[in-house]
Amino acid sequence: MPSDLLYDDPASDVILDAATGVRRSILPGGVRLLTQTDRSVRSASIGLWLPVGSRDEAPAHAGSTHVLEHLLFKGTRRRSAMDIATAFDEVGGDSNAVTAKEHTLYYGRVRSADVPMAVDVLTDMITASVLEQDALATEREVILEELAMAEDDPNDVGYETFLAQVLGPDTALGRPVGGTAASVEALTIEDVRAHYREHYQPHNLVVTAVGDIDHDELAGLLAAGLRRGGWSLEEGALPSRGRRAATAVPSTGTATDVAALAPHRLARPTEQNHIYLGGQGLTALSEDRHTLSVLMSVLGGGMSSRLFQSVREERGLAYTVYSFSAGYRDAGLFGMYAACRPGRTGQVVELLAEELGRMGEAGIEELELTRAKGQITGSFALGLEDTSSRMGRLGTIELVHGRYASVDETLARIGEVDVADVRDLAARLSRSYSTRVEVGPER
Repeated sequence: MPSDLLYDDPASDVILDAATGVRRSILPGGVRLLTQTDRSVRSASIGLWLPVGSRDEAPAHAGSTHVLEHLLFKGTRRRSAMDIATAFDEVGGDSNAVTAKEHTLYYGRVRSADVPMAVDVLTDMITASVLEQDALATEREVILEELAMAEDDPNDVGYETFLAQVLGPDTALGRPVGGTAASVEALTIEDVRAHYREHYQPHNLVVTAVGDIDHDELAGLLAAGLRRGGWSLEEGALPSRGRRAATAVPSTGTATDVAALAPHRLARPTEQNHIYLGGQGLTALSEDRHTLSVLMSVLGGGMSSRLFQSVREERGLAYTVYSFSAGYRDAGLFGMYAACRPGRTGQVVELLAEELGRMGEAGIEELELTRAKGQITGSFALGLEDTSSRMGRLGTIELVHGRYASVDETLARIGEVDVADVRDLAARLSRSYSTRVEVGPER
């Protein structure tokens, strides 16, 4: 994390946003707790975050973070896998987990009356899972089926290939989150246990919760649950300082003329050619990230976007067409996607590049800017209507940005973006093409 955080004090207990009830505390062991109390609901969403993802794995152990996430549902010293599964089902709640490139999240959503149960189960899972060989043998087969399912989906395989080509297939960021069939088959239970021991520590844990909850009561439940599972929570311990040294992302050659980009082709028995075009973009911490949001909205963010109107509405060349971006702590990418019949591929690729190039040369109109800001702010506000989205936002703020930003502050930053900002960024991106991926039938 940056060294200038306003809450580095291990004894800190900070009201981050009095108007919306957001509070942050550092608990014994260096555990971080962020909550937003909302008495208008009768439920709560709780997330336990670890700042470890697929990019933190050794190449030989690719997929170990995802495998570990699965195994934590397979039983603890106090609960069987069935006990974990039924704990949330029998109260009408839900629980799941997500492995990403830079974090792992275990979460649950329950009635407020069932918060003690949810905290007990989730803390039990991350502190006291048995991680047995038999469970690995079974779950390995499940994960191999999951990887096979992704290989059958041209969208999944195309995006993963695009991401690997942009960020570097041999880099930690470029590798797929779930690993490969070969790497998952090679993992031993000792590999998974070593990964767990290294990363699942109190100073790495971030807990976020939103809903009908009390911050202090939740802090007590967390401490009790973590200690019950065997974690030692030292008074005054500091939280993790954040991600270690950055992964070097190789510089890829760029081309302003997409016709000069040789496509990376994957043959699949599909009726359409699935096209991904783009290159390296902005990090998650970039000062231009709000400009990028506006740019992506205008370019390919909805039915009124330029790509949708040009490729689909005016010419009927594709059913699905859009733009996208992804940002990590030290790298990012931008891209455009379309699916069309193979004979139309060349024309569609030209149109994708043409729209971004036009934005970089002539900019956008004020009406487009207004429409994009309305789309972004509206979607952002509506997305925060449920407790799960707000819980996720608090986790992202803590793990990625290290500095709290209120909803109003974020909306204000989006409102400051002007047409010149969008034009300048579009010009930069239109000079940054490095990758073209196509998934479709053999020619």
